[in-house]
Amino acid sequence: MNKIAVHLANGFEDIEAVTIIDILRRAEFKVTVVSITKNLEVIGSHKIKITADRVFENINYKTIDMIILPGGMPGSENLSNHSGLKKEIIKFNKNGKQLGAICAAPIVFGKLGILKNKNATCYPGFENQLEGAIISNNNIELSENIITGKGAGVAIDFALRIVEMYKGNKLAEELAEKLIVS
Repeated sequence: MNKIAVHLANGFEDIEAVTIIDILRRAEFKVTVVSITKNLEVIGSHKIKITADRVFENINYKTIDMIILPGGMPGSENLSNHSGLKKEIIKFNKNGKQLGAICAAPIVFGKLGILKNKNATCYPGFENQLEGAIISNNNIELSENIITGKGAGVAIDFALRIVEMYKGNKLAEELAEKLIVS
């Protein structure tokens, strides 16, 4: 079973976080919702409270296959300011492990320099923070071990693309059909 850690910081984009978590759990991934705050309760940019499964300090990243970062502001900046998370992202990238970010969250990868010469997309206006990336206008970009998405409106497609990456097109199509996604 693939283990995915979805990281939340106060100010995360509510639609992106919930959509990604929901679809990946429907696809039977082992999804752990991780709070980078000291509390399990994390508050989204639209004041929706989510109770995480664990706080950052209680995660064994050796057992995780993929790190995902929902966007939103100031959530993306809060993720970018977390030194422990940044260290794990650098290790994941060095080892070719999967990383995902949507909306403004690709700035975390950009500031770490791990998007150099990789195709990437993000919420319009944050492109200048994707240092070294080949900026794409596509809704979703998969470049080597990194997947990026443009924003809340593509959260379903972003999650389905992750399902496709790990479990194949058939399951992704079945989920899309059940969710009435064209």
